[in-house]
Parts: sequence; structure tokens; C-alpha cells
Amino acid sequence: MDFVSEGFSQAVGLIFPMSEEMWTIVSVTLSLTALSMCATLLLGLPLGFVLGYFKFPGRRLLRAFFDTLLSLPTVVVGLFVYALISNRGPLGDWKLLFTIRGMAIGQTVLALPIVTALTASAIEGLDRRLPMTLSTLGASGRHMAFSCLWEGRYAVLAAAMTAYGRIVAEVGVSMMLGGNIKWRTRTITTAITLETGKGDFALGIALGLVLLAFSFVLNALLSLTRRRAEL
Repeated sequence: MDFVSEGFSQAVGLIFPMSEEMWTIVSVTLSLTALSMCATLLLGLPLGFVLGYFKFPGRRLLRAFFDTLLSLPTVVVGLFVYALISNRGPLGDWKLLFTIRGMAIGQTVLALPIVTALTASAIEGLDRRLPMTLSTLGASGRHMAFSCLWEGRYAVLAAAMTAYGRIVAEVGVSMMLGGNIKWRTRTITTAITLETGKGDFALGIALGLVLLAFSFVLNALLSLTRRRAEL
């Protein structure tokens, strides 16, 4: 018990003030999650709308495919993307391996099924009279999509938060594609894994507290936004 309490007390001392190394780790994590989330939402929201709104041959099979990918192991994603962006892979000329952009590709693949499947469920759960009303008002396809997504915005936000949680807590893809390189691709989760393995329990706790603070602030902002929208 003394070991744990001592680790927490030392961790607080490491957070305030932050060292240059910790700032670098935090900035890499923020850059990576922002890039991954932008790519995931830009791809996942339209895909989710198409799956949830339109009826076409093979839709159920495609929906089952995305539902299956929800439990895709991170190491499998890392292995697949590694084969694509390595020097011998089809995207090897782009020099993406051991970069933040390469890591973002892996995390996008990991989070895309979450946003797609949950957005599709949100669209399917909308009032069936909404599309007919929008059509009667002469809404175009783009306005139809935006209106449906806005109507189901709380479910879409929940999908985004679920994807964010999957991305920010991920270790395997970041390790395989980023290499955990100091000052370049070391994220909070990979640093926690490394430092804890080295026996630096205090630094691992400090980074974990920073990660929890990020998640708490983001959830608080989203809850505040939803509360104001309901007023």
C-alpha cells in the first residue's frame, strides 16, 4: 500500500511543473488523437448515414461487416497497416512508418467501425416521418443528411466519444506503427507501458492522471453543450 501511495505522491510532483519530455508526450498524443478523430468522423459519419438511411442490395451484409469490426483486435490492425506502409508495402514510398500520420491511419481504421455502426443505428432510430417531411419541404440529399445527423446529434456525439475512448487508450497500433520513439512518436499510453516496465511507477501514474484529465475535460464540455442545447 505504501508503494502505491508513494507513487501517487511522486506523480503529482511530476505533473506540476511538467518536464519538456512530458510536454512532448502530451503534444504528440493530442496531435495524434485530433488527426485520427478528424479522419474517423469525416469518413464514418457519411458511411453511417448511408448504411442507416438507404436500402440497397448487400446492406445487411455490409452492416454485419462493420458490426464485426467493432471487436477488431488492435494488434491485427497494427499488423495490417504496418504491411501497407512499411518500406516493402504498397504505401512504402510515402514514408509513413514511425510517424504520427502513419499512427493516425491505424487508429482511424480502428475507430472507423465504431462511428459508422453507431451512426447507422442513430439514423435508423429516427422518427420515420422525418425523411418524408424533409422530402416534402424539398430538401436536397446534402440537406437531408445534415438534418438527419443533427436530429440524432446526441447519439452521434456518443459514437464520437466511444471512438475517442478507443483511440486515446490504444497501445498496440501506436507501438507497432510509431515505434515509441522519444520526442517523435511516444504517446501517453506507450510511455506508460514503457515507464512501468522500467519500474518508474510514479511517471506512469503521472501520465495516467494527465490522460484521465483529458477525458474528464472533454466529457464535461460535451455534457455542458448538451445541457445548454436542451434548455
